Amino acid sequence: MSAPLDFAREGRDWPHRDTSRFVEAGGTRFHVQILGRDDAPPLLLLHGTGASTHSFRDLAPILAEHYRVIMPDLPGHGFTAVPRWRRVSITGMGTAIAAMLNALDVAPSYAAGHSAGAAILLRMALDGQIAPKHVVSLNGALLPFPGVAAHLFPRLAKILFLNPVAPRFFSWRARNTRAVAQLMESTGSRISPQGIAYYERLFSSKAHVEGALSMMANWDLEGLRRDLPRLAVPLTLVAGTRDRAIPPDVSERVARMVKDAKVETLPGLGHLAHEEAPERVGEVLLRALTQG
Repeated sequence: MSAPLDFAREGRDWPHRDTSRFVEAGGTRFHVQILGRDDAPPLLLLHGTGASTHSFRDLAPILAEHYRVIMPDLPGHGFTAVPRWRRVSITGMGTAIAAMLNALDVAPSYAAGHSAGAAILLRMALDGQIAPKHVVSLNGALLPFPGVAAHLFPRLAKILFLNPVAPRFFSWRARNTRAVAQLMESTGSRISPQGIAYYERLFSSKAHVEGALSMMANWDLEGLRRDLPRLAVPLTLVAGTRDRAIPPDVSERVARMVKDAKVETLPGLGHLAHEEAPERVGEVLLRALTQG
């Protein structure tokens, strides 16, 4: 296993560094940031594959005016250690995060997640690991890829993950080319040079790349798709109309599957909408959570 990013070095100027702490739970050492008043309702905020808490750097303070925001780096991502268990499935992620919440003695009243983070939250709610009053999915990766891609993408990620050269190659490209900027552009979002620089720092880490590849290699959304109709938690699905990573119609399809679900669209925004326009996204999230 590769060592995670060094918080003293790579995290020296990390967004909201003063709110960071490290928690041993669920077979790994979590990096967690907590913003907001201690007596405010707790809101669990999860990032997506390949990201970290930095992606909520501008959104979290907006939410923290009303909630106690708990946002971890997912296992194998950012400054959270690679888990000792190697199968980083959606269920495994949920179990580890539930252990982290237990270690913090926090039961989230609300939950919001971006992309794969939304899938983890819904799996946790379905499995009884959290019981929030409302869940918000932001460009949620909630359904399997259509057709052959459903089998091809996880298999390709697994091949890359098992090849020890692959993570080193990806981290080398992050340090030496515009690869990360091009990856961000491919999502349909336009984020700031500072935002791109944070991703470059992450993807320069072999451990972070391993974490993202391992997560993709073990990601199976078919079980989540089957179980979504029995979700008992109100769900708001926020979808950017320019999202090139997760088609906006995924949110529409999920809304038809879940009894108490609705869709909010973000015209002109892509997959990283919360980094492009945090004020707009914050307004939508706060409205949804207040109604919940």
